[in-house]
Amino acid sequence: MRFVSLRLATCVLATSAMLLIATAPSQAQTRAETLRYVTGASVNTLDPNIPGSTRESFALSMSTYDRLVSFGRKQLNGKWVFDLDTITGELAESYEVSSDGLKLTFHLRKDAKFQDGSPVTAEDVKWSLDRCVTAPILGKAQLLTGSLTSADQFKVVDPLTIEVTLPKPDKLALPNLATVYPMIINSKVAKEHATADDPWATAWLKEHTAGSGAYVVESFKPGEQVIIKRNEDWNRGSPNKPAFFKRVIVQSVPEPATRANLVERGDADLVLDLQASDVQSLEAKGKLKVISTPQYNAITFVSMNNQIPPFDNVNVRRAIAYALPYDDMFKAALFGRGSPLFGATWADGKPANGIYPFQQPVKLDLDKAREYLKAAGLPEGFSTTFSFNVGQASTAEPMAALVKESLGKIGIKVDIQKLPDAQMSTQINEKKLPFYTEGIVAWLPSTDYFYRNFYTGNQRWNYSSINNPDLAAIAQEARFEPDKAKYEEAGRKLNAMHFDLMPQIMLWQPNQDAVMAPSIEGYTYEFHRQVDYRDVSRK
Repeated sequence: MRFVSLRLATCVLATSAMLLIATAPSQAQTRAETLRYVTGASVNTLDPNIPGSTRESFALSMSTYDRLVSFGRKQLNGKWVFDLDTITGELAESYEVSSDGLKLTFHLRKDAKFQDGSPVTAEDVKWSLDRCVTAPILGKAQLLTGSLTSADQFKVVDPLTIEVTLPKPDKLALPNLATVYPMIINSKVAKEHATADDPWATAWLKEHTAGSGAYVVESFKPGEQVIIKRNEDWNRGSPNKPAFFKRVIVQSVPEPATRANLVERGDADLVLDLQASDVQSLEAKGKLKVISTPQYNAITFVSMNNQIPPFDNVNVRRAIAYALPYDDMFKAALFGRGSPLFGATWADGKPANGIYPFQQPVKLDLDKAREYLKAAGLPEGFSTTFSFNVGQASTAEPMAALVKESLGKIGIKVDIQKLPDAQMSTQINEKKLPFYTEGIVAWLPSTDYFYRNFYTGNQRWNYSSINNPDLAAIAQEARFEPDKAKYEEAGRKLNAMHFDLMPQIMLWQPNQDAVMAPSIEGYTYEFHRQVDYRDVSRK
């Protein structure tokens, strides 16, 4: 124990020194004007569109680039979260949606400038959106979910006005323009670094920025540290002022205990990805501010490949649903820090509403589980593997042990597999895993978006490989349904089908635990599950 403590102390001191060195170039800047953020992951690219981009890269991009529009925020259970239904202008001073829902018109701010001082024009917006739907980058698939698929849909009306046309009214077209990928790039600068083989300057933009955002990249060490400084000319914050912090240091600190010590000692201001046990300990001490927000656009689940025997039998899937020790799993994996998606009571046997995700009326009932196994023709059970990502071991490993123990009681023998991230991802993509745990997140968490992206088609994100034409048809029809009552009814049907088919078992929505210095204010849970550096300030 003494050796571990000394090693940990050395790590803390070394990381603290790195943070202090990072602030040295700007002596005029006070400690209070610097935000020091530590994370277990890292910023690996300055262009979030690059395949393999980390969420930390998403957060950096939101502060170094602007988009046409951005999400508002709302209170959810007393915590600030992003608001999918409130879209405000960012580079757009105003916008209109035509009465038939087929045209979006954006009027740009006259004072908006890129970080090199040149004005932001409609031509820059068009080039950026063209890039997003044309180049082989991540934005292409995302904007597809809002019917934004072709450069022909973006038209420059005049230097400060751009129109977007849609083939059908799509409720997700406008929100898509507020997500990470459709960042507005200084097209003149980008074109100077484009080549015949790389017409969209993806290689150059991976390591350089050409934006108009609240912060300018000062130094970038991929995988280690990024330092950004405030863009004094940016005035799209609230209330129309530059961002609060003059400088933000984003430091990669792989060891969770070291991150916890740094924020406790005051050597870091903010951290999101601590282990639940560390959060619980720090919260109990009462010296730091802890804001715990259920990730209402994210779900942890147990998934079964509906095409691989015996999981192609619905009664097997139902048997497992009633054989899981939900309460024990929730406590062991998350210390109860989140929102359960089990244990509901449906008075009339139907879903309470059309919102996804929803609480299912399942609980541990081994007798019922045995009945379903008998109905499946497997009264003696069977053998299978249960896989999880080794990177999620702190939560998945205790959960897996409980799954194995409980399923063993009904004759299902489980061999636990801890897989490296790359192997897990490959096997999910190739549809080779029969039984495993994972998580999903939707940037635009509407019911049809969840079902279309995670329960239909032969695609990577259809984790259960469910292939139900009726479910797919209802989800697709709901996508373009303008009537709220009809949309709600479609959601109820989808939720009822989910429970009946049990393609996978929703477990919970884990908390996002933001642990910060007491002086930090303004934290909001964002769709990309990272800090928006523009939001936070120090009192």
